[in-house]
Amino acid sequence: MQITEPLEFGKYYHIYNRGINSENIFKENRNHEYFLILYNKYIDPIAETFAWCLLKNHFHLLIRIKTFEEILENQQEHEIKKIIPPHQSFGNLFNAYTKAINKGYNRHGALFERPFKRKLIDNETYLKTVIKYIHHNPVNHGFCEHPIEYPWSSYLTCVSEKPTKLKREKVISLFNNIEDLKAIHNKKENFNSLEEFLNL
Repeated sequence: MQITEPLEFGKYYHIYNRGINSENIFKENRNHEYFLILYNKYIDPIAETFAWCLLKNHFHLLIRIKTFEEILENQQEHEIKKIIPPHQSFGNLFNAYTKAINKGYNRHGALFERPFKRKLIDNETYLKTVIKYIHHNPVNHGFCEHPIEYPWSSYLTCVSEKPTKLKREKVISLFNNIEDLKAIHNKKENFNSLEEFLNL
């Protein structure tokens, strides 16, 4: 049985997973949209989001699990009295999405590989690398030439001024300013060593 590390309050994680047997988990645009609706419902209350990307058969998320106190404060505002473990919130997200896909496409059984993968991010350099890696994922997989061309990632949000729950200002400050963020994302980079570490 595979042992996975728990998601700890107040820490940063790169969370990622793919469809079982590399099956496509996002078959059309409305699937991406529905996943983000469910993400807002299940994950926003317990985590801050710094980067995300949804591809056909896998996804990447960079999040900070809120502290117990932050979650409690948020739930008191909404009169929710029970706090569930963070990993269960992700389990609820994936289960709800799986049920919708199974119903919509007349399929049965698991949709995602289990358990979902997670890597602790414990320093700022690693954090910045993962942000760029997530935004460049569509480029690395041949879907586009530059992150700005791909609609289902947080890069477009980072370089826009539209209201968002993404921690955009924190992301920009990691790269000093918006100009530096764009310049760093304009540079091609080899992510082979990171993908080996992620076991992709």
